[in-house]
Amino acid sequence: MPDKYSGETARINMVNNQLLTNKLKDDRIAQALLSVPRENFVPKSLRGVAYLDEDIALSSDRILMEPMAFARILQAAEIASTDIVLDIACATGYSTAVLAQLAATVVGLETDEAAVAVAEEQLAALQIDNAAIVVGDLKAGCEEQGPYDCILINGAVEVLPAAYASQLAEGGRLVIIERKGRSSQAVLYANRDGLVSRRELFDAMAPILSGFQAANSFQF
Repeated sequence: MPDKYSGETARINMVNNQLLTNKLKDDRIAQALLSVPRENFVPKSLRGVAYLDEDIALSSDRILMEPMAFARILQAAEIASTDIVLDIACATGYSTAVLAQLAATVVGLETDEAAVAVAEEQLAALQIDNAAIVVGDLKAGCEEQGPYDCILINGAVEVLPAAYASQLAEGGRLVIIERKGRSSQAVLYANRDGLVSRRELFDAMAPILSGFQAANSFQF
C-alpha cells in the first residue's frame, strides 16, 4: 500500500482508538489532528512509529510530543478560532500545523534553522497560510507578534522565563509541562485582570528544553 494510505490509516486509528476513547472530548481537536499528517514531520526512518503514543526525538533537544499529551494540552488551552497562538520550540512544525487548524494565527518559534526549513516546507505543502515560523530566542518569546491568547511549549520546563507573562493577552492561557524534582505535570497559567493564576492539570512527561532549567528561570 502507498505510504499516504498507511499514514492516513494510522492517523485515523490514533484519533479514534488512542485519543477519543481516552481523554480527548473536543471534536475540533480531533479533526485538526486528522487533517495533519504527523508522519511528514519526522525523518523518513521514523515514519513507521510516528503515531505511537510516545515522544519522538527529532534532535538532541527537540521532540514530537506524544499524541495523548499533546491532545490533552490542546484541549486544556481551549483555543478559539479567533485566537493568536505562540508555539514555542515548534521544531519541524507539526504542532504549528495542528494549531493552525484551530486558531486564527499561529507563530512558531524555533532556534534550529534546519528544523525551521522543514517546518516551512511542510506548512507550504499543506497550504497553511495562517501560520509563520520565526527564528529567535525561545526564552524571549516573540513580543513583536503578541500579545497572545495562548502560548504552548513543546517540551518541559523547570520554571518559566519572565518574558512570557508580558506576552499573554487578557484572558490568555499558557499551557506547559512543568518539571519540579521528580514531579512532572501539565500546568495551565491564565491571565485574568492582570493576575496570572496557576492550575495543575495532569501528569505528563517530556524532556526539559535547553535553557529552561531552574538556574535560568523566573517564577510567575
